Amino acid sequence: MKIKFLIISIVTFYWMYSQNTAAYSLKLTRTFDLINLFYVDTVNNEKLVEAAIIKMLETLDPHSTYISKNDVKEINEPLEGNFEGIGIQFNIVNDTILVVNTIPGGPSEKLGIRPGDRIIKIDTQVVAGVGIKSSEVVKKLKGPKGTKVNVTIYRKGEKELLDFTIIRDKIPIYSLDAAYMIDKTTGYIKLNRFSATTNEEFTKAIKSLKEKGMKDLILDLSSNGGGYLNAAVEIADHFLSDKKIIVYTQGLNSPRTDYFSTSKGEFEEGRLIIIVDEYSASASEIVSGAVQDWDRGIILGRRTFGKGLVQRPFNLNDGSMIRLTVAKYFTPTGRLIQKPYDSGPEKYNKEIINRYNKGELTNEDKIHFPDSLKYLTLVNKRVVYGGGGIMPDIFVPLDTNAYTKYYKTLMQKGIIYQFLIRLEDTERNNIKKKYPTFESFNNNYIVEQNVIDSLVNFAKKEKVVPKDDEELKNSIDDIKIMIKALIARDLYENSKYFEIINPTRPEYIKAIEVMRDKNLYYKKLKKP
Repeated sequence: MKIKFLIISIVTFYWMYSQNTAAYSLKLTRTFDLINLFYVDTVNNEKLVEAAIIKMLETLDPHSTYISKNDVKEINEPLEGNFEGIGIQFNIVNDTILVVNTIPGGPSEKLGIRPGDRIIKIDTQVVAGVGIKSSEVVKKLKGPKGTKVNVTIYRKGEKELLDFTIIRDKIPIYSLDAAYMIDKTTGYIKLNRFSATTNEEFTKAIKSLKEKGMKDLILDLSSNGGGYLNAAVEIADHFLSDKKIIVYTQGLNSPRTDYFSTSKGEFEEGRLIIIVDEYSASASEIVSGAVQDWDRGIILGRRTFGKGLVQRPFNLNDGSMIRLTVAKYFTPTGRLIQKPYDSGPEKYNKEIINRYNKGELTNEDKIHFPDSLKYLTLVNKRVVYGGGGIMPDIFVPLDTNAYTKYYKTLMQKGIIYQFLIRLEDTERNNIKKKYPTFESFNNNYIVEQNVIDSLVNFAKKEKVVPKDDEELKNSIDDIKIMIKALIARDLYENSKYFEIINPTRPEYIKAIEVMRDKNLYYKKLKKP
């Protein structure tokens, strides 16, 4: 009798549900028909439907989104870890396509295309001095693996233009920015996203650093906006011993799903510090939350973004897609990662700015949590807080005095970068000859005053940045570091940029200080 009653109840529920949804669908269809029949002007039905979908999703939460069919592939590529093309990074400078870097192992590098080369023609079309946009360049250079594209290149020092026929291939998109040894026992890894290839990249880096003597690790997740849930679980698994919960998800129509660590971790012992900031989100918060809840390591920096909503992709009939929030992330202690969003999208989007205005990014005393959001870690019973984002164990304030207005303008207007293009055109071979390795460059290369003078004159000539003697004096060390870091990136490899820039960052400096003070490290974890 009870089973019969249950069956009748379920059938009744779904009948009522289908009746309600049918009524709402009819209302929407009726509105659409009325617009087409009676609206004063011609209607673009595709745009009308897209606008309706976008508005519907906006009323749900900040992270349920619509993706047009033209954007689906482009948005997925960084997370899939590869795309098909010729394997270069480029910028458009003075209406010319400039090769910034070639992807290691890609078809362009194999053919001998170099950073600093200018692309003059693609196939038979002249692309220099014609106002071409970046999106057009991408369309021309990307294409299916195995197809060909011809490029004509101008190279400084060559008397004639150079012609290359490039066979497109799969090009990796790396999620690991840098991996190197800070000292004899401390390694550093920086991840920029959590993609399909992140675990493979991270595992390779960890093994390499361990071979070099790494005992302790600083993992930099600052400004890492997240990515795939599985990638986050795989990275957290490296730090936790077997059968520990890493994260769980749950929603109204999604039953609780628990994700556990395995015995396959590459770094289950050794001291661990994770650097985060207000732009570390989603998957970064999963890793940070798991490490903090299990008292496995120290989280250092500023409170993370607070994105704890799980999106599931649903394909639509025309090739477009919606990413619909289906569940929420919870840390092992049960803390909800997602910050509140019930005040509307405008307030939600300004939440980081509000933190700054309230002083939360510069003063730890300005950050307050109600007792109702208090949790205890699972091993040492330390107090941690929920309510959105991961509050670090060691707070490092935002350095608001880091750069002068003059320096910021030089960077924002691209003046330093444009100047370096010209400098590297003439000095590339000399620098590489004098400093054949990055180590020799890092230890011995000095940005001389005549380079700064040339930069200032270039900025004045471009009529973008008026000289400010006082601000230049205050920023000269920062400008020299940035010039050296960018040259290292262009002449050696991308990761070398971070080896030069990192020692100027307060979070990085503090992480090293804590790592080298075992008493301070274990005191923060309350470990004897």
